[in-house]
Amino acid sequence: CHCRISRRGYSHCCCHAFSTEGPNYTVSTSFSYEAMKQQYRPEVPEYFNFASDVLDRWTEIEKEGKKTKNPALWWVDGDGEEIKWSFEELGILSRKVANVLSNVCGLQRGDRVLLILPRIPEWWLVNVACLRTGTVLIPGTQQLTVKDILYRLQKSKAKCIITDDFVAPAVDSVGAECQSLKFKLLVSEGHREGWLNFKDLLKNAPSSHQCVTTKHQDPMAIYFTSGTTGFPKMTEHSHSSCGIGLTVSGRYWLDLTPSDIFWNTSDTGWAKASWTSVFSTWIQGACVFVHKMPQFNPITSLSRYPITVFCSSPTAYRMFVQHKLSSYTFKSLRHCVSGGEPINPDVMEKWKVQTGLDIHEAYGQTETVVVCANFKGMKIKPGSMGKPSPTYDVKIIDENGNILSPGKEGDIAIRVKPTRPPFLFTCYTDDPEKTEATIRGDFYVTGDRGIMDEDGYFWFVGRSDDVITSAGYRIGPFEVESALLEHPAVVESAVVSSPDPIRGEVVKAFVVLTSDYVSRDPEEIMKELQDHVKKVTAPYKYPRKMEFVQQLPKTVSGKIQRNELCQKEWRK
Repeated sequence: CHCRISRRGYSHCCCHAFSTEGPNYTVSTSFSYEAMKQQYRPEVPEYFNFASDVLDRWTEIEKEGKKTKNPALWWVDGDGEEIKWSFEELGILSRKVANVLSNVCGLQRGDRVLLILPRIPEWWLVNVACLRTGTVLIPGTQQLTVKDILYRLQKSKAKCIITDDFVAPAVDSVGAECQSLKFKLLVSEGHREGWLNFKDLLKNAPSSHQCVTTKHQDPMAIYFTSGTTGFPKMTEHSHSSCGIGLTVSGRYWLDLTPSDIFWNTSDTGWAKASWTSVFSTWIQGACVFVHKMPQFNPITSLSRYPITVFCSSPTAYRMFVQHKLSSYTFKSLRHCVSGGEPINPDVMEKWKVQTGLDIHEAYGQTETVVVCANFKGMKIKPGSMGKPSPTYDVKIIDENGNILSPGKEGDIAIRVKPTRPPFLFTCYTDDPEKTEATIRGDFYVTGDRGIMDEDGYFWFVGRSDDVITSAGYRIGPFEVESALLEHPAVVESAVVSSPDPIRGEVVKAFVVLTSDYVSRDPEEIMKELQDHVKKVTAPYKYPRKMEFVQQLPKTVSGKIQRNELCQKEWRK
């Protein structure tokens, strides 16, 4: 048993949450954050593998007729094609892929596999197959450039890459510079010289495979960070950090049950795709819904398909509220969440007015899984990232590692001494110095600044190196960006530091305007926006400089690269 949260009709293993009374799972109407904290007592076993200990157990429950007929995976594309797999079918197909990796490619436990695929079913099969073989998965987005791919192949020393026709030419252009790369698998109906055809191999592979035995601390995956402050780092996670650590997310943040259909719009290159579209969902036995959208327009799909729980980025929600959502009917939708970056209170309010649903924001990093969240049943304070996950002891600390009292700004940190939480990342692969640099006293320092209020809610201020100090005042970019977003002229913005001979540095805002304001006089709009910010937040925080742009620089995972804009300002 891995943890001791009991729920009537369910085993005490929070990681599995298996029903002992059949499919009559009901969503709990009462919830206490304090009770969750007290009851959550994770026990991490010596040996653990998500494929054999969780997914295969759901297969057994399916066969016993004790689970709803909800599929494990439901995939659709824009052309009417549809695939539904039960947990049993997922198991059979993933074992075939495991045999491809082990027998055809000869990969051994610990070998690294770079996976760059769009939202297609094969992505999920490879995820599970890597668990079964003990190989280390490294996901990447299709938006990676040739330079990005070369960096990842060389840095990770991956022995195998699995991708499609879109990315294969880029891999071939740098393959000669990647000495560790031995196998290239192409997910395609066609063939390519120097590549093994994944679909052919899958068709001919045997379906019998013995899952390897893995210890809980064995490496399971390496996620490259988004690179908002420098070159992406390789963040290593163990079998327990995601396979057990995300139990709280699945049950108490996403509020999933075996009857739910969950849709997360994250790009498959994000760690968040694995966390919510693999682990958190399947821990709860829920259905992962996937839409391979040729164009990003989830609103239509939310009204067409019986999605019950929806997860998307703040950027996407900002796009959604520009539409007249009241003209759509979301018959099944009952719970909405967001993560990846802070979501502005104005967006949350507009979403709720038009849909009747709250957006439950969570905060985490590639290194941490979920740190804080607005868990189900909690009072939501718009703009807050919620309260700490019971997996962590989260504090606000100063530069010396001392815990700060409520209301004081400091570094968001997680206690790692005397005992390091098993759900935190293991290390930055092959970089002990950077790993050690994250520790300050008894804490892992996230690199983000924040405040905890008197009620225990945490508030994001900004990345430590994004915070602006102007004439002695400390200003977090998120609050200014949120203020700007409340004005109808603003689609999105990025606030950074800009040099000033008097104040040292001042606030500068890069603003993307809505179509109705693009043709307006820039000086008038700037004055209007400055006055607006002065009214909705402390006047000293208003942007003294402003530049209107068509788009903002973003990482491949969609996060705004404020550091790039800031560096340009200081190089002028």
